[in-house]
Amino acid sequence: MDEDSTKINKEEIMKFYGYAGTSGNISLKAKFSKSWILHYFAYTSPFSNFIISMQRMRGVKIGNRCHFSSYVLLDLIYPQMITIEDNVTISHNVMIFTHANPTANLFLKEKYPRKVEPVIIKKGAVINPGSIIIAGTTIGKDAIVSVGSVVTEDVPDRTIVVGNPARPIKKIDD
Repeated sequence: MDEDSTKINKEEIMKFYGYAGTSGNISLKAKFSKSWILHYFAYTSPFSNFIISMQRMRGVKIGNRCHFSSYVLLDLIYPQMITIEDNVTISHNVMIFTHANPTANLFLKEKYPRKVEPVIIKKGAVINPGSIIIAGTTIGKDAIVSVGSVVTEDVPDRTIVVGNPARPIKKIDD
């Protein structure tokens, strides 16, 4: 347990991206620097089209006719693991994570290794302010995630979820 957690975390990320050695380390730093600068511009902008353009440049897959509000945090390490289909609305202060990892506690890191899984938000979904979407979840077509909800499991199509953890409260009829 005397190992340096920072070194282990960096090795995990470098392995994921297929980098190795000094040149890999430089490539990783360049990749993250670019991504975080683009994220900063997206995060602070009030203009939806600009936000979407910056996030696409980071690698987030975003469909057509979407709307993003400012202060949306899309995973900073694995943005390419996020897929957002057409006509999706993402409101202020939403956070979407494609990874989970106890980075500093080596005991917990051994018990709960790095989890990197995609997040998919299907056509027409609405993610309301302050919601958190966790790695490995899918938000169904035309689903609504209510204000401040924490999505830890898949949300079925045309379902409204609320709470922490988010739970279905209503099915949306045709």
